[in-house]
Amino acid sequence: MSLVGFSAGLPLALTASTLQAWMTAVGVDLRTIGIFSLVGLPYTLKFLWSPLMDRFVPPFFGRRRGWMLCTQLVLILAIGLMAGSSPKTSLALLAIFAFIVAFASASQDIVIDAYRTDVLEQVERGAGAAVYVAGYRIAMLVSGGLAFILSDRIGFRDTYLLMAATMTVGVIGSVFGPEPRRKAAPPRSLKEAISGPLSDFFARKGALSILLLIILYKLGDAYAGSLTTAFLMRGVGFSLTEIGTVYKMLTIVSTIIGAALGGSLMVRLGLYRSLMVFGILQAVSNLSFMVLAWAGKSYPIMIGAVGFENLSGGMGTAAFVSLLMHLCNQRYSATQFALLSSLAVLGRVCVTPTSGFLVDWLGWASFFFITTLSAIPGLFLLGYLRKEVEKPEV
Repeated sequence: MSLVGFSAGLPLALTASTLQAWMTAVGVDLRTIGIFSLVGLPYTLKFLWSPLMDRFVPPFFGRRRGWMLCTQLVLILAIGLMAGSSPKTSLALLAIFAFIVAFASASQDIVIDAYRTDVLEQVERGAGAAVYVAGYRIAMLVSGGLAFILSDRIGFRDTYLLMAATMTVGVIGSVFGPEPRRKAAPPRSLKEAISGPLSDFFARKGALSILLLIILYKLGDAYAGSLTTAFLMRGVGFSLTEIGTVYKMLTIVSTIIGAALGGSLMVRLGLYRSLMVFGILQAVSNLSFMVLAWAGKSYPIMIGAVGFENLSGGMGTAAFVSLLMHLCNQRYSATQFALLSSLAVLGRVCVTPTSGFLVDWLGWASFFFITTLSAIPGLFLLGYLRKEVEKPEV
């Protein structure tokens, strides 16, 4: 899980922040850089081709590990081709290779999520999610922060070549990873691969309520997080250097610790109690930013608020990912996980655009109080669905 988590996290920055830095360094205009953000569309639309990865089985390493290896080999090649391009002389070619990287990376996400769902036993899922998040976050540091430092010394071309070579970490995970103990037959046809996941899910009692829970559970956490950086800069007056050195590093470390702590506690608490306890902690953590808004610029309070918010967020993420895995039928796990995880983003996309208007109207302290309140409906719904959440997996 650590190796494939690293493999999943590495390509993301290479088509986003690191690529933006490369284009900025060679003088590409801001409008073009903005348009390049479209190469990330596959991450949003990955559910569209996920049925193909449920239906078809590569001739090596099984249905999940075979697809993982295929996507990783494409990523190594495409990142290497990005290194051979230049935003100054071959911008269109670079865009094509960057899109291939994003498409292969989104496809890898689909099959890794399915693999986690299939291979981890129910008692292992909290810990499995935790170490996956740790590998993912470390990879984001490598392809983001470390790549920035390396590019300043050896150039972007050699940095991207090094990142392509680093993808072999994921190949090791795919080749040596275990096969699921319980093997489900793939869908018999592409039609079943498309319709089967939906009919299987909606045949369950409380299916619509479960979908609403997925939208609402992380809503308060996402709502507060949408303006955290802006709050630290404009609301309480921290500098970019202070935010970069304290906030960013503390965010990554505390999220990893939170995921690890959440994963270990889940073994004792079980899925439902973990979701409830971690969800309450997520909601309460938003109040720490309200305290910071009242106190003004204070390093101890800022460190405490950021650490608490990301620690509880990491715990909540471990439990939430375990919930998504619990809801998937192994026969259709690639498609169902892709659809459910896309649905989880829906609440954030719909609600967070209102955050700026809310701050202008009520102020920062009231905004963070409202983000805490926005977490309550999800917790009530979780309590209502306790029996469904605690049901044996499909």
